[in-house]
Amino acid sequence: MPEGVSRAGVVALLGRPNAGKSTLLNRLLGEKLAIVTARPQTTRSRILGILTRGDAQLLLLDTPGFHESPKALNRALNAVVEEALEDCDVAVLVVDPGAGWDAAHDAVRARIEKRGVPWLLVGTRSDRPGPAGAWPPPGAAGAHALRVSGRTGEGVEALLDGLVARLPEGPHFYAEDELTDRPLRFLAAELVREVAFEELAQEVPYCLAVEVEEFDESGEDGVRIRANLLVERASQKPIVLGRGGSRIKAIGSEARRRIAELLGRPAHLSLWVKHEPRWSRRPKRLKSLGYH
Repeated sequence: MPEGVSRAGVVALLGRPNAGKSTLLNRLLGEKLAIVTARPQTTRSRILGILTRGDAQLLLLDTPGFHESPKALNRALNAVVEEALEDCDVAVLVVDPGAGWDAAHDAVRARIEKRGVPWLLVGTRSDRPGPAGAWPPPGAAGAHALRVSGRTGEGVEALLDGLVARLPEGPHFYAEDELTDRPLRFLAAELVREVAFEELAQEVPYCLAVEVEEFDESGEDGVRIRANLLVERASQKPIVLGRGGSRIKAIGSEARRRIAELLGRPAHLSLWVKHEPRWSRRPKRLKSLGYH
């Protein structure tokens, strides 16, 4: 790229659930912005990470994993993917080589090529050797394919160079020191949800959401946050609470630590468990929780 030429554009990270998109976003930014757990479908909304690199500004969009489901929540997540695919200037199709390539990847590739935007195929987890011949996958013939590791950083510089070279020319959209367009209260809710995903039994996290009711930064002793953990079934409430409140205390303690690390100041966090039937099936409620 010629020096002095300003470039900026939206880069959509697209892929199946648990392909490593959020880990890759955090590595590209050099900051933890998107929550990451071992469970698939952790990402529920569009997360914008802003990376200014010399004369180039990349607006990196982490998206939920594309998948088929009739549920309202999953339809909302797929709508986020569709919007990112239609609005991006550069697409990155993220694939876990260990999970392989399937018909859904074919469909997304076809959509990208129909739009005519430049794109890269990125295989994640390069620090974990896969079977011989697994990369690039046969279905991706002709694609510009790279391997990266979000954990170690291997291949990330080459990926950034490839993205910058494909950005359109134009002015930057954000100040150089901005990291995201999401408010801090949203990021705090996501950190609570991240810890809850890690602490709870297999079936509960997918029926759980976090709603921040209070986010007060005015105190000299730190930020005061009050949040509800929403569950869809009454039987899930005692699971989240734990015996004698032990589990909710553990979630609160670790989430408080992570929020304080994010904010760079003390955080005072109060968590409550609230039974709200069908929250994941009501589109307006999903939007109010930030799942858009």
